[in-house]
Amino acid sequence: MSQTDDETPLDPRIHPYRDDLAADFLEGRVEAKAFVPGQERRTGAPWTPVMSKPVSGDSVSGFGAADILQDTELLFGEAFTVFEDKDGWSWGQCGSDGYVGYVKSADLFATLPEPTHWVSAVRSLVFPDNKGEFPPLMSLSMMAGVAVDSVDGEYARLASGGWMFEKHLAALGDTRPDYIATASMFNRTPYLWGGRGGQGIDCSGLIQVPLAAAGIAAPRDSDQQADSIGEDLGVPGDLSVLLPGDIIFFPGHVGFYLGSGALLHASSHDMMVATHSLDVVVDRITERKGRGVTRVRRVVQGG
Repeated sequence: MSQTDDETPLDPRIHPYRDDLAADFLEGRVEAKAFVPGQERRTGAPWTPVMSKPVSGDSVSGFGAADILQDTELLFGEAFTVFEDKDGWSWGQCGSDGYVGYVKSADLFATLPEPTHWVSAVRSLVFPDNKGEFPPLMSLSMMAGVAVDSVDGEYARLASGGWMFEKHLAALGDTRPDYIATASMFNRTPYLWGGRGGQGIDCSGLIQVPLAAAGIAAPRDSDQQADSIGEDLGVPGDLSVLLPGDIIFFPGHVGFYLGSGALLHASSHDMMVATHSLDVVVDRITERKGRGVTRVRRVVQGG
């Protein structure tokens, strides 16, 4: 793949192009054998991995392979633009953050109702009844989108079927400004590479999802976040000047500073979301990567 006109190369993580195929809106900016319009879909599964490549049926569990990673994941109701549907896999772009990858075609639907609400609990259940007395139909995680058809007592009826506890839902446009409180709700959630909460969450997911709940858009990967979120503080010589809510970046890692020398992060060391001493994390990563803190950014709200 080559760029046209000596432009800065486009990041393929957020621009849908390959040597053989690209989105029609990139024509003139990249070279490809064909340019196609996208088809809008929504995720109808509770969560579905977005893979770096399509996965053959003989791979482990139908997903994992040595060179095929889960890059991110879609949650129920989230949009996905499909540019190719082939052999059970759809290649396209996530609507929430523009990430590009491969999704199982069976998890995408053209007729799923457009969401009116988002799930504000870390996890909430969809029941077949409006009292929550029967075994649930599925479990949805924070930022999943649902269309509410009506409300009966404490439960909301979904246009896609089933009922959810209404207090676990927020109307589109409603926010939860205290993103540290939101991030803390994920405490002890399993660590999952590429996870955004469906089955687990990774370090950059723990930054992205709480900020999204606060109405602050953030890209998916930690290097992208280090270049874009809020104000860049560089690396203060004295980390004691940091404020609660500051985002601390390391080589391949990121977490929220809580104050008093504590870091909240999705830790692959413990394989879960945990709070650790910032000094301990710095020493551990420096030993492994040769460098500790690389950037600090401060979130700007209401600006």
